[in-house]
Amino acid sequence: MLSTLQTPHSHGPRSHGLWQATAPAPPATTALQGHVSAEIVIVGGGYTGMSCALHLAEAGRRVVLLEGKEVGFGGAGRNVGLINAGLWLAPDDVSAALGPDHGERLLKLLGEGPAEVMALIDRHGIDCELERNGTLHCAVGAAGLAEIRVREAQWQRRGAPVRVLDAIETAAKLGTSAYAGALHDARAGTLQPLAYARGLATAVVKAGATLHTSSPVTAAERKPDRWHLCTPGGTVDADWVVVATDAYSTGPWHMVRTEQVHLPYFNLATQPLSPDLLRKILPGREGVWDTKTILSSFRLDRAGRLVFGSVGALRNSGTAVHKAWARRALSRLFPELGDIAFEHEWYGQIGMTGDALPRLHTFGPNAVGFSGYNGRGIAPGTVFGRELALLISGEKTYADLPLPVSEVTPAPFRRSREAWYEAGAQVAHLL
Repeated sequence: MLSTLQTPHSHGPRSHGLWQATAPAPPATTALQGHVSAEIVIVGGGYTGMSCALHLAEAGRRVVLLEGKEVGFGGAGRNVGLINAGLWLAPDDVSAALGPDHGERLLKLLGEGPAEVMALIDRHGIDCELERNGTLHCAVGAAGLAEIRVREAQWQRRGAPVRVLDAIETAAKLGTSAYAGALHDARAGTLQPLAYARGLATAVVKAGATLHTSSPVTAAERKPDRWHLCTPGGTVDADWVVVATDAYSTGPWHMVRTEQVHLPYFNLATQPLSPDLLRKILPGREGVWDTKTILSSFRLDRAGRLVFGSVGALRNSGTAVHKAWARRALSRLFPELGDIAFEHEWYGQIGMTGDALPRLHTFGPNAVGFSGYNGRGIAPGTVFGRELALLISGEKTYADLPLPVSEVTPAPFRRSREAWYEAGAQVAHLL
C-alpha cells in the first residue's frame, strides 16, 4: 500500500511554508486500493470535507473520504489562519443579495462559526496554536474608518460583540500608528491552519471514518440507486457523495473551479521576534487585515514569528517584487524590526465568486457540496461541513440550509482575469 505521510516541504517550500514546517504530523494514511462500499463518500480533505466526515462518523455512519493529494493540500493548508466571522460583504449586503430568510440564516451561522471551530478544537484536543483574542479589521484613512463603522453598526444590530477602536486604542493593540482605527471582533481568533486540518483528520480517523490520501477521483457515475467513484487504485460505491474540493477542484467536479476566479495570496514569516518586540507588536496576538483593495494581513504564530501577507504569487518576477514590497511595508509599520530575516515564504489561491458569496450546488441525486469561500474558509468550511452532515442524516432538509441550491455558472473571462490579478498585484507592489 502507498503511504502518504508527508515529509516537510514535500510539495516545495513555497506551497505550505511555515505551516508545513510547524504542524504536527497528519494521521498515517494510504491510497485507496481495490473496491470499498460506504454510506457516504466525501471528496476533498480540507475543512469542509473533514468536518462533514467527523460529524457523520460520530453519528455512526460509514464514511470514506478521498483526498487527491494530502490533508490540507489546498487552501486549508496555505491560508493566513484568521478564524473570521461572517463574509467579505457587509451584513446588510448579504441579506439584500440572498433575501432576509437565507441571508439572516447565513449570517447567524457564520457569526457563530468561530465558536464552532474553537469548540471542535477543545473537544478533540487539536494542537493548532489557537488564539481567542479576536481580529482587527484596520481602517486605512477616513474612507476605511467609514467602512468599518458601517460594519460595526450592522453587526451590532444583530447582537455581535464588535466595536470600532479609535486610532489610539488601535495603536496600542498593534504597535503601530499607521491606521485610523480598527474593528475588533471578539468572536474571532487565529490558528495554525494546516495543524487544524490535520487535527480534524486525526479526529475523523478516531471517530471511525476511513481516510484515503493520494486518491484523486477520476470518474463518477450514478448507478440506479448508488454512486460509483473511481480513483487510480480503486473504486467506491456509496449512497451519498459530498463534493468538498472548492477552489482546487479537478476531475468530475472541475466545474466548481470554473465558477471561481483565482486570486493569488502570499505570506512571509519572519524569524521569531524578541521578547521586547513581542511586548509591543500585537501583544494580544489578534489577527489583522486592512481595508485596502489590495489588502495586507499580519499575525503572530506561537513562536513569535510575524506572518505578513498580501495579494500576489511568489513565482517568476513576482517573488522579488512582492518580497521587496513586504520589506518596505513592514519598515513603515514597524521600523524597529530593522532588516529582520524572513524564514518562510509561500502562497496559494483564493477562489472568488462573482458576488463574493458562497454556493450550494447539487450534482445529481444525493450529491451535494458547498464552495466559493472567497478567502473565508476556516469557520465557513467547518460549519458548512456540519450542515451537510445534518442534511445527509435527515436532521435538516435543503430548505433548512443557509444557502439556496444554485446552478454552477462559469466565471466569464476567468483566465484573463486571473492573469490580470497576478500582474496587477505586481504593478501595485512595484510602485
